[in-house]
Amino acid sequence: MKLIRRSNYINRIKPFIDKPIIKILVGMRRVGKSTLLQQISKEILGHIEEDNKIYINFESFEFSEISDAKDLFSYIKSRVGNNEDKFYLFFDEIQLIKNWERAINALRVNFNCDIYITVSNSSLLSGDLSTLLAGRYVEFEIKPFSFLEFRDLYADLKLTDKDLFNKYLQFGGMPVLKYFNFEEDPGFKYLRDVYHTVIVKDVLSYHNIRDVDLFKRILAFTIENMGHTFSANSIKNYLKNESIKVSVDTVINYLEMCRQAFILDKVSRYDCVGKRILKVDEKYFINDHGFREAVGFSNIRDIERTLENIVYNELKSRSYDVNIGKVNEHEIDFIASKNKEIEYYQVAYLLESEKTRESEFGVYKNISDNFPKYVLSMDENDFSQNGIRHKNVIRFLMGE
Repeated sequence: MKLIRRSNYINRIKPFIDKPIIKILVGMRRVGKSTLLQQISKEILGHIEEDNKIYINFESFEFSEISDAKDLFSYIKSRVGNNEDKFYLFFDEIQLIKNWERAINALRVNFNCDIYITVSNSSLLSGDLSTLLAGRYVEFEIKPFSFLEFRDLYADLKLTDKDLFNKYLQFGGMPVLKYFNFEEDPGFKYLRDVYHTVIVKDVLSYHNIRDVDLFKRILAFTIENMGHTFSANSIKNYLKNESIKVSVDTVINYLEMCRQAFILDKVSRYDCVGKRILKVDEKYFINDHGFREAVGFSNIRDIERTLENIVYNELKSRSYDVNIGKVNEHEIDFIASKNKEIEYYQVAYLLESEKTRESEFGVYKNISDNFPKYVLSMDENDFSQNGIRHKNVIRFLMGE
């Protein structure tokens, strides 16, 4: 498969190379963390002798004898010996090693090394790791392919950008889908299998959840309603109507577990008038919208919410902090902030009617600052007005 250079992440990681800070790549399984480790090794650190680079994929049987922190430390010590040169250590899916955080801390203290690791569940970055390595590590969340990366991956098919985007709407951005070249049956079977693997390994087994059916119902409701504002209490009431009893705390805990496994992202609302983060009625977005299609929901039928999900993930991949905006009774889809700069985004499917344009552009009338304000849609015509820029969503995703 063609190797896609993930420039956004490479450029973000570069400033931390050779610094005494552990680089942790986090993200859902199969989004390309392992490939990115290899890109760092070959591209950024291509000038380093291969003998000074140690790469371990803990999912490989080759390293099955390494099961805990002591084993890992002993293995690295045997490779490094008394060599005082700098070594570059790459550990893939390190959560499979018991007490791995203790080994990482010991390696940092005992050897001249630069450490890079991947993790598939953010709950593993709490507890002992925070205590042992406080202030000594930096996280980079890796997401599935953006549309620009997806476009590069399928460049050999010679499809138009619009045709490619329609495929992206349906299949999402998981890298391995390239092997199926948009064949629906095997492609969606692969997505379902990954989805269930993440649920079983990174949520149900890790957290020892016994009521599997309840968990799956809560997750399915959230995925179906991605981009909708709702509360844990509203999910409780929905399940109550289905004759299923559940507490609000259980709903909150299950959704947090899904967030930690990078299945979902929770986005808070920001009161633009009161200048404060609101604690209720967040929105949830799925890390890859292709999973939504694979488990039985239609991204095309719900295209406006799918577009919103895509734009959210794009903004996050560009390193923005993202909130939902509340202006009195109105809502701004996204407030994206980075380096004290702010951008506002409204996402719509089409702006055909005057009423729709008035609604999408009108939400900005109570925002008095001079930060950029955008309306994104599938329209080819430019409906920019009153200093508010309209962009075709495909061209926005391509960085134009």
